[in-house]
Amino acid sequence: MVLKINGLTLALGEREDLLPARVAALLGLSEGAITDLRVIRRSIDVRRSRPPRFVFLLAVRLVDGVGWRPSPGRNASGVSVTEAPDIPEKPQGPSGGVLNPGRRPVVAGCGPAGLFAALTLAANGMPVLLLERGKAVPERLSDVRAFWETGVLNPESHVHFGEGGAGTFSDGKLTTRVKNPYTAWVKRVLADMGAPADILTDARSHIGTDRLREIVVNLRHRLIGMGCEIRFGAHVTDFLIRQRKLVGIIVNDSEEIRADRLILATGQSAADTYRKLAERGVALGPKAFAVGLRIEHPQESINRIQYGRWAGHPDLSPADYFLTAKIKALNRSVYSFCMCPGGMVIGCSAEAGGVITNGMSRFRRDSPYANSAVVVNVRVEDLGGEGPLAGLAFRRHWEERAFRAGGGDYCAPVQRLTDFLAGKDHSPIGRCSFLPGVREADLRDVLPPFVVEALKRGFAEFERKMPGFITGEAHLIGVETRTSSPVRILRGEDGQGVNVAGLFPCGEGAGYAGGIVSSALDGIRAAERIKASMGTDFKSVPIDACPH
Repeated sequence: MVLKINGLTLALGEREDLLPARVAALLGLSEGAITDLRVIRRSIDVRRSRPPRFVFLLAVRLVDGVGWRPSPGRNASGVSVTEAPDIPEKPQGPSGGVLNPGRRPVVAGCGPAGLFAALTLAANGMPVLLLERGKAVPERLSDVRAFWETGVLNPESHVHFGEGGAGTFSDGKLTTRVKNPYTAWVKRVLADMGAPADILTDARSHIGTDRLREIVVNLRHRLIGMGCEIRFGAHVTDFLIRQRKLVGIIVNDSEEIRADRLILATGQSAADTYRKLAERGVALGPKAFAVGLRIEHPQESINRIQYGRWAGHPDLSPADYFLTAKIKALNRSVYSFCMCPGGMVIGCSAEAGGVITNGMSRFRRDSPYANSAVVVNVRVEDLGGEGPLAGLAFRRHWEERAFRAGGGDYCAPVQRLTDFLAGKDHSPIGRCSFLPGVREADLRDVLPPFVVEALKRGFAEFERKMPGFITGEAHLIGVETRTSSPVRILRGEDGQGVNVAGLFPCGEGAGYAGGIVSSALDGIRAAERIKASMGTDFKSVPIDACPH
């Protein structure tokens, strides 16, 4: 018999090897009656009114012949026990292989969507040509560090362009609201490539930028071992379309590659790609997104707010938060986004003359700072322009304003939270993690007025929910504009462009995903749609059986 047990808890200081005894006591059985116990999910319950505790979802197998039936009152503690079909096995990914793939598919973009699309196709007997306009991780890391240290931007190798995509320089969060049977498999692949095993069970798992850099390199080697060709410094600069069908692409303005199936997995910062698609008549649409600022607190402050007197306990990781506020008077939403405990705020400019901020953490989350984006929803009607690319111009305008406010050398404008709320001239700031650097400025000048007003009201609501959030120690850093794509590449139910057959847009840049896991899932979906488009016979080739 296999049982699913949900809600069993351990207190701070209690080790997981106590779980078998706790389960046995819950079931009224001896520990010897349990032959297998597996943690399916682990989360932390943090409420200021009581000590934090760890909450588990478990799969438990009982010895053959041992029966169990619920007894009245045994579930009074809030723990649920139900019979399950079996203990979950290792998650399986997409399978199947084409016998005669013909011309090999091309994948443009080496972020999560492109990498997992390539992995899925390679396992289906279709090793792809994977093109990435940026550089491999080692060279890319050198360019990004140079930008942070000197303010010299390489427009083709930065936080957004290069192996692993923008997620390579992030906290590496693996949370997603997407319900998909392949989610567990995506995490399993990442674990096989070097991610910590905890990502398979932690409810709010993350990898960290330091581990991600190793993982994407390992995944590259796996793809090469499966027959894929990977080219860096290969920028798709044009699309060859004949009679509403893709027939090829141009790379680096000079090389023509014949291709009738292209997975377009470029990120949302490839503004030149959007413009070329529009020029070629590919159907695009404007999309709502959000803009705002990064807020940075001392991590100790967030720990005290969230954990109370238990702050500092060695079993507790750096505290995080997720906050929302509905501003009815303005008909706007304000919310925290991409919160990075123990992280840093980084410059991630993608084009000359603009400042963009983002958050990043290492696996250990050991920085003394906590940061999050705090953003306000922007509707299509707010963009002040016509056509599908209006959002690009909108966000670019405010990035340029931030560039000028920061001194014109990629330093970011910064202001104390209390000064921003009071509408007073900026006062000297304390320590701040942002790289390349910061300069004091009035942040009301780098955002639309409706965003400024919504933020002020939103921060007041955040203080009500998290007393102590508003403090003179908190800094606001501008601007946060890349929460999601402001453009959507329109696709049909078959995954192809609505007016261009053979073009399979996917991932964050296509406007259909956001974050590592959801982008990877969208890449898998694009690969499966290519399979469906080929109309050939398939054979079973599980991805897990492919060479490492």
